[in-house]
Amino acid sequence: MTPLPTRVAVVIPAKDEADRIGATVAACLGLPGVDLVVVVDDGSSDRTAELAEAAGAAVVRHHTNAGKAAALATGAGWVSAIEASEGVGGGTPTPRALLFVDADLGPSATALAPVIAPVLAGAADLTVAVIPRTHSSKGGGRAVRLAQK
Repeated sequence: MTPLPTRVAVVIPAKDEADRIGATVAACLGLPGVDLVVVVDDGSSDRTAELAEAAGAAVVRHHTNAGKAAALATGAGWVSAIEASEGVGGGTPTPRALLFVDADLGPSATALAPVIAPVLAGAADLTVAVIPRTHSSKGGGRAVRLAQK
């Protein structure tokens, strides 16, 4: 039986988000249980990778844009590899829960704290944040539409 996670890895897919990535990474590093933030720079032509690293994230780069799903898979795989390396020399490390975060959230990423607790407590395998639609937002992606249903 796999033990419950006690820590969280944040995976942030990002393309050309230099204006917001530093604030998003900083906000995520302040979330409860977060001990690792991984930004997958998905073919950016700006300073996204550099600014993410300066803010404290580990950065993995796709040199060409592979899409959000590929960036999420790359980030999750990278976290898995880190966990495997932590187990070298004895024992199996406790796995991390994964929190997928959009790169453009900036400081508002701190509002994601409530989605972490149920997963770490074992009360849920998955939680989805439903972002309220505002008059200035375009709506959301598939995950937001699914969560709203």
